[in-house]
Amino acid sequence: MGRVQLFEISLSHGRVVYSPGEPLAGTVRVRLGAPLPFRAIRVTCTGSCGVSNKANDAAWVAEEDYFNSSLSLADKGSLPAGEHSFPFQFLLPATAPTSFEGPFGKIVHQVRAAIHTPRFSKDHKCSLVFYILSPLNLNSIPDIEQPNVASATKKFSYKLVKTGSVVLTASTDLRGYVVGQALQLHADIENQSGKDTSPVVASLLQKVSYKAKRWIHDVRTIAEVEGAGVKAWRRAQWHEQILVPALPQSALPGCSLIHIDYYLQVSLKAPEATVTLPVFIGNIAVNHAPLSPQPGPGLPPWAPPLVVPSAPPQEEAEAAAGGPHFLDPVSLSTKSHSQQQPLLATLGSVPGAPEPCPQDGSPASYPLRPPLCISTGATVPYFAEGSGGPVPTTSTLILPPEYSSWGYPYEAPPSYEQSCGGVDPSLTPES
Repeated sequence: MGRVQLFEISLSHGRVVYSPGEPLAGTVRVRLGAPLPFRAIRVTCTGSCGVSNKANDAAWVAEEDYFNSSLSLADKGSLPAGEHSFPFQFLLPATAPTSFEGPFGKIVHQVRAAIHTPRFSKDHKCSLVFYILSPLNLNSIPDIEQPNVASATKKFSYKLVKTGSVVLTASTDLRGYVVGQALQLHADIENQSGKDTSPVVASLLQKVSYKAKRWIHDVRTIAEVEGAGVKAWRRAQWHEQILVPALPQSALPGCSLIHIDYYLQVSLKAPEATVTLPVFIGNIAVNHAPLSPQPGPGLPPWAPPLVVPSAPPQEEAEAAAGGPHFLDPVSLSTKSHSQQQPLLATLGSVPGAPEPCPQDGSPASYPLRPPLCISTGATVPYFAEGSGGPVPTTSTLILPPEYSSWGYPYEAPPSYEQSCGGVDPSLTPES
């Protein structure tokens, strides 16, 4: 064994997660098999962010420092053989951002120690990463307790000459959620046409933006739910929920190179219609009762008011006359849900994670501290500028539905043979 048998850093009480403004105390331990002359023993506490143009590349093209403090534990001298301990303490700045790690960049906080030896001798170094959680209080976001509502109307053609429209309205009970809370989704679909719609899909999306030489946006689907389609000339409502898994908080205050956004996207493929609702993921739950408009009978408190549709086209009047009225909506069933396993399995791996909240969507209580999640997991990056296409990672991914390349759902006209197929054979001249 060499002269230095042990050189490590330990934090007091084995802590690894700290809050901004807290003191960080620890000890540098050294075990020597023989005397070691040194010029200085120093310990440094740093916090920084680095961003790269390439996934999983530590060659940063943009960096920023948040703090860098050093202490001298011992000046020039010689350490005798045996064990030595050097206590230290730093005060973390109140503006330090939350730790984060993604494929194109990360926010890292660490303690580094070094024994500087005389000239021509090898210096000895060690480091220890710790994490900072700056809790995001959702109550500090304006209108966070208000219902989240968006609507889109799509006009389209079908059967070559007929036109119709679909009105898609989506809403959530709140605008912000914490880990373990249920996001309550309500969708209202009015099919003002003689053609059935495709299944409705709701996706919870995460978008991480990295400010390198150009903005790089890293998007992935967190959870996805698929409901049934809506029959012609019918109005339907869809009620579902998505449990918020362990996720990094929105925004990352204090960092100017990385930004995190979350969205709930509700969409139809045919006809192409999409509504997007921004949502916030925080650490301290909304403690106000949701404020809601006056709903109609039979609707949840966050549902938008009923919209009376326009009359169907004249050519479909007879077909619509025998069908149900728009004001008698039907309930859509759910075909698939990506969250097959209970949330407990997800939360169990997060230190300090709370128990899952009740199914009614009420926020969980946090007797200790909110959970810390610093990693985005598997993602699919794409670039906001330039002609470069998506660069998928090697992980197994659940991709968000891609509807941007779809055109209107025109049906192909019948071929000549199909047009003539119904003609009386006796009227067809023989060859």
